[in-house]
This record gives sequence, structure tokens and C-alpha cells, in this order.
Amino acid sequence: MSFSDISYMRRALELAREARMICPPNPAVGCVIVKDRRVIGEGHTQRTGEAHAEVMALRDAERRGESVEGATVYVTLEPCSHYGRTPPCALALKNARVLRVVAALKDPNPLVSGRGLKMLEEAGIEVESGVGAREAEDINKGFLKRQRTGMPWVRSKFAMSLDGNTALSNGVSKWITGEEARRDGHFWRAISGAVLTGSGTVEADDPLMNARIEGAERQPLKVVVDSQLRLSPDLKIFKEGKVLLVCAFYDIVRAQMFEAQGVEVIELRGADGKVNLKALCAELGRREINEVHVEAGARLNGALAMQGLIDEYLIYAAPRLLGQGRKLLDLPTLQNLSEGIALEFIDVEKVGPDLRLLLRPAG
Repeated sequence: MSFSDISYMRRALELAREARMICPPNPAVGCVIVKDRRVIGEGHTQRTGEAHAEVMALRDAERRGESVEGATVYVTLEPCSHYGRTPPCALALKNARVLRVVAALKDPNPLVSGRGLKMLEEAGIEVESGVGAREAEDINKGFLKRQRTGMPWVRSKFAMSLDGNTALSNGVSKWITGEEARRDGHFWRAISGAVLTGSGTVEADDPLMNARIEGAERQPLKVVVDSQLRLSPDLKIFKEGKVLLVCAFYDIVRAQMFEAQGVEVIELRGADGKVNLKALCAELGRREINEVHVEAGARLNGALAMQGLIDEYLIYAAPRLLGQGRKLLDLPTLQNLSEGIALEFIDVEKVGPDLRLLLRPAG
């Protein structure tokens, strides 16, 4: 691995980040083709069923009038080796007669899992992996977790005052954070495969729960947890886009009211008579959802946290104090500090007047 390898891979990682809003459920992959120390082609994953990053980079080189024979290819994930919605990228690179392929990560997808790199090696192409691995892992953490465990990456988003309130005692919460933080929140919705919320939030706020940001060409699946199917089908969230309504007790009369307007209703009952949240996450994984973005109240978030289902906490903290109000999470009363949920800071950034905190479970 050389300094130039790192430099070109950084560019491939930048391209991968650009793909995050358009490519799910496919991984966000970037590719750079270099020959004689010049970038002669680059590209990233397109929409599902369209070209992958390697093919886009090959096409870019062709448009530029460049020959890729003998070139080095930098790609943020192992080239696929199977026929799926598109032909194998490893085969495209083999046929292009490139000299070397540098991949940030091996693909844990059982259909690939080293076969792409093996195909290239058997064709006499020099192969290296691991360059930029940590950054590549972070970009595709949802895809990679789903391939390894069958479960999606779950991120819970909160907006709170500096003293930890998400709303006043009377429920008023618009707006605790500034416009910049609210706009930033739409980016996280846009890169997710699903937005998860609960009946309390839907009833109180009547939200659309869609991604309203430039570049959001696809909308996430809206998932609503309503154990008793007590919500009104006239609420805004049920009026547009794909919606999955999850209950603990399937009432055929109530369900048909939603199904008549295109909402899918499923029952996932847990032992406590509420929605089985672990089963819900597994169901979303089966539906090829890589990242689940949670915007819900203290009760649903508390349940997810206590079951160890939250992989990432996205918290916007506003520089204001609200006194007595509604708290972040509804957790049981603890007797010892060791019983709490230990987190570690991943990133802290100022967004307008607010702070954006990114935390993950410690260890």
C-alpha cells in the first residue's frame, strides 16, 4: 500500500458517499480508475437495477477516450461476481484487462464473499484489499450488518434541550432545535431504507415522515408501530409513499381501512402483548432494509434501547434550558450506575446554533 493508493481510495470513498441517497438496498460504492498517475474514469453505484460503481467508472473512461487496459482500479467494496439485477462487475474488470484492483473491503454477501477478488486473481490481475477499510465500513454499516446478521442498522434520532428535554411537559416541541438541525435531519432520513415511528408520535404531530432534501430521489419505507391499530387512517403519514403498519393484534375491520388506501398491515405480537421489536427489525432485514432511522417518542425508543436494538444515537442538542419536560428515553428505574446504557462519542459537530452528537453503544 502506497500513499497514492490511499489518496485515490479517498476519492473513491467520496464518490461512495455521494451514492447513499440513491442506491439502497445496494451498498454505496465508489470507484476510481487510474493510469499513468492520472484519473481516467470514476463513478458510483446508481439506483437499484442500474449500473454499479465499476461499470460507471469504465463508461466514464470510455467517454473520455481513455483505454483502461493496464490501469489500476480503486473500489470501496469487492466487485460482485454473480448475476443479479446486473452482470458481475468482476467480469467487466476482467474483460477490460485492468492490471490491478485495490478494494477497501471484502463483500460479506454470501453471493460474493471473496469470489469477486478470486475471479480477478485467476485472470492474472493483481488484487489488494484493506485500503480505507474503516471509512468504507462506516459508509456501508447498514448493508454490512444486514449481510452478516440479517438485521438492519438502527439509528435513533433525538432533538433535545441542553437539560435533556425533548418537549415541554404539555407536549410542545416545535421547535427545540434550529432550522439547520432540522434540515440536517432530513439527510439521515434520505439515506435510510426505512423511517420508524410510533403511534404516539404520529397522533401528536401528524408528521409526513418523508425526506425533504435536495437529491432525495427515493423515499424510505415508513414503518408505524401501533399495537392496537388505534390510529386514524386519515393521518398524513398514511396518505403518501409506502407505509408498513405493524400491530400486535390484527383487527380485520380496522386493518382493511388502511389496506384500502395501500397501507400494508402486519401482526408481530410479542410475549408482552406489544409489537415484537426484535422480530420487526428481522422483518425489515428480510425486506433488504439496510438502515432504519427512528423518530419516535420516549416509550418506543426506551424499548428499543433496553432490548439492545439501537446501534447509533443521533442527538441534536439545542443551547436552551426547559426545566421540567419530557425526557429522551423511557427507561426502567435503575439501582446501580452499571445498569445504565454506556455509550461512546463517535462524532460531535456544530450544526447552526445546535450540536449534533453521534454516539454508539460502548464496547
